[in-house]
Amino acid sequence: MNKNKILYKLSVEDFQNVAFQEIYRELTAKEIEIVKNSLENNIPWYDLIANSISENKLTS
Repeated sequence: MNKNKILYKLSVEDFQNVAFQEIYRELTAKEIEIVKNSLENNIPWYDLIANSISENKLTS
């Protein structure tokens, strides 16, 4: 597999769907940028991958 292949991504629609469910409205472009920046800085990607490996019993 190509090591640079993107395996997961989030779209503006994903952000808007969550916003509508949580705050009953869509986000502005500025708000999307704020949330995106916060997500980039706070997503525990290592832990998420490690937990998924463990949950699917892919350990040696």
